Amino acid sequence: MAKKKSKKTPDNVLAQNRKARHEYTVTDTIEAGLVLTGTEIKSMRERRITLQDGFAQIRNNEAWLMNVHISEYVQGNRFNHDPLRNRKLLLHKTEIRRLGIATQDKGVTLVPLKVYLKHGFAKVLIGIAQGKREFDKRETIKRREQDRQIARVMKHY
Repeated sequence: MAKKKSKKTPDNVLAQNRKARHEYTVTDTIEAGLVLTGTEIKSMRERRITLQDGFAQIRNNEAWLMNVHISEYVQGNRFNHDPLRNRKLLLHKTEIRRLGIATQDKGVTLVPLKVYLKHGFAKVLIGIAQGKREFDKRETIKRREQDRQIARVMKHY
């Protein structure tokens, strides 16, 4: 008998920034690798990571992930990592250049959308995002409610 797919996040997704889609309009996404220490990846595998206030930045032709909290590894010793340290993103030069050009516009930022494992390596999905205004947020909520109502009505037919 076939297994039913659950609506929960798959096992390889370690963290999601659900608030980012509400706060920003994401125009494009790009996958990047992360430079991590041993205790950081162990802590991430335990899903002890928070993307809420995180953002990415281009400095000296390098991409950096800032303000992402990865809790200290519980079984770690004195060589444990700093939870809020800046982490380097692994991207090609052309991708870094493209992100740098995109963020030069006013109101455009790089936001981490989710962190996941791919073939055993930690990856982060970075979104090129533009901040929404309050009326845009209300419009999104209204549209989502309408879609839910339509789905409920269609379910009965």
